[in-house]
Amino acid sequence: MSSQPVQSSSTPAALALGEMEAGMKADEQAALQQTKGRRYTQLMLLVLAAGAIYPILYLRQVYQPTMLEVFHITDSQLGYLYSSLGTIFLLSYLPSGWLADRIAPRMLICFSLIATGALGLWYSSAPSFPMLMLIFGGWGLSTGLTFWAAVIKRVTMIAGTNEQGRFFGLLDGGRGLIEAMLATIAITLFAWATQTKGETVAAGFRMVVYMYAFLCIALGVVLVLVKDPQGEQGPRADAAIRAARQRSNVLADLATLAKIPELWLVAAIVFCGYQVFWATYSFSAYLHEGDIGLTVVMAGTITTLKLWMRPIGGIGGGFLGDRYSKVSVLVIALFLAALSLVGLMAAPRISSHVLLVFLVLFIGILTYAIRGLYWSLLDRCNIPVSTMGLAIGLISVLGYSPDVFLPLINGYLTQTFPGVFGYQLYFGYVAAMAALGGFAGLALRSMLNRKEVA
Repeated sequence: MSSQPVQSSSTPAALALGEMEAGMKADEQAALQQTKGRRYTQLMLLVLAAGAIYPILYLRQVYQPTMLEVFHITDSQLGYLYSSLGTIFLLSYLPSGWLADRIAPRMLICFSLIATGALGLWYSSAPSFPMLMLIFGGWGLSTGLTFWAAVIKRVTMIAGTNEQGRFFGLLDGGRGLIEAMLATIAITLFAWATQTKGETVAAGFRMVVYMYAFLCIALGVVLVLVKDPQGEQGPRADAAIRAARQRSNVLADLATLAKIPELWLVAAIVFCGYQVFWATYSFSAYLHEGDIGLTVVMAGTITTLKLWMRPIGGIGGGFLGDRYSKVSVLVIALFLAALSLVGLMAAPRISSHVLLVFLVLFIGILTYAIRGLYWSLLDRCNIPVSTMGLAIGLISVLGYSPDVFLPLINGYLTQTFPGVFGYQLYFGYVAAMAALGGFAGLALRSMLNRKEVA
């Protein structure tokens, strides 16, 4: 692939960086083999951190009806909470990338885990709606500003050129396995408290929140004590690159990134694929609606089973992407997700609960295959190592912007069109976005193929 986008800058720092990166290519494979054990150990730690930190933010995908009852809020207010979270994310992504280029990822990750858990303890007290807004805003900072780009950049750095698909697949699939295990423990705890012990749903939900909050705090403390291997910054970084990075200019770096057309297509794919993931948050509430009529525990159990599809979709998609083509596998998954969401819209007419469960689980596999693959495309965009964090932040601003408006769309549709119909409209919109993402993937594949031929 041509490296022209990287060389478009004429600054001495950019030219020196290009020469240093070119010189590192010959030794990269040997370095990867020598550090394989350490790299996979670091990946495992990143998986644990990512798997522990996000579930407490998104308990709505299993406990949405319970949350409305416990916090005494409406669907629209729940949408406002997640919209505020998404707004903080949106404002944090670029600074997050800047931080990831300058502060040790381990320290950022430790702070994020402890802060997220502490806010969770406040959340467990069922505070008022204004206080919930503050909590969600704090979560936006602790999981957006100080966490996200640090994790993505670290995985990009420790993975070799031919390992991007599997490393990101293992990250997403592995964190999905952790999340599924935790969700299974949580729903079992909730069912035991509410059905066996006869506690209120508020007490059961509080126990679930405690579990996630204390886990985040404990893991953050443990990671403080785990030191990175001294002198190891990943096979694609060294002191010379860091020195060149210090001489760089943020506006000049953004201008350089803006001239990489593949980066914009990756942002479009993330934008569309992420909305498919958002749709899964509403599965539990949708299955609990009158025309479908599953109990809270049954709907929660099905959506928890869907979480177990994350290791299959994430890891399987990553390995398939490395074996065949990351872009092609991603395109197929996006188009299949669009068709499957259209099928889910017909759920009230599906008399077989077994078929309904199969459809939900299949969407789960596709969703996590998409999530496990779209960040692996960064390696094809020819982005300088020194601006990788900034590129991740830029793509995240665009790709994760649905965090801001999608909760509002969801809340508006489900409150304006009560019952199943509101969710059907919502899933129809997401299906259209998934198809649009598939076409963006086809455009990216065509562009990459042309460059390889040239």
